[in-house]
Amino acid sequence: MSSPVLGSAVRRIFIDKQSPDAYRALVQTSEAVRSVAAGAGLDRTLVELVNLRVSQINGCAYCLHVHTRAALHVNETTQRLGVLAAWRDTELFTPVERAALALAEATTELVDASVQEAAYTDAREVLTDDQISAVIWVAVTINAFNRVSIMSKHPVHPER
Repeated sequence: MSSPVLGSAVRRIFIDKQSPDAYRALVQTSEAVRSVAAGAGLDRTLVELVNLRVSQINGCAYCLHVHTRAALHVNETTQRLGVLAAWRDTELFTPVERAALALAEATTELVDASVQEAAYTDAREVLTDDQISAVIWVAVTINAFNRVSIMSKHPVHPER
């Protein structure tokens, strides 16, 4: 098998289509996590903010597309979506949202222990144990979907 020429595009397989049983298991996990989040009292808007922030960090265009539409569908504002990458620099997000976003970032970036501890400490002040668990599971799950889409190079097509 020859290696690709630098700069040439290697044909990617959609691993979700190539291994549908594994992808179905990931979808089932996502559905279970969505149920856990709802049961913990996290509204869908917060879940979509976490999905979007993690997807921003990972640079997953496909998941950003999907979850922007989902966030708009649950009445998130374009203003908050537009500044989500700089959420720390605005007062547009509630203390609960801020804690969830920091925890999701710490889960995604696997930052040093002190940053991770600070995010967890802040989360403990405004989130219940069930909510902390749910936020971490949302972040873990969207991280997995980001990897599926990034490695598959799922396209984002222009909307009509």
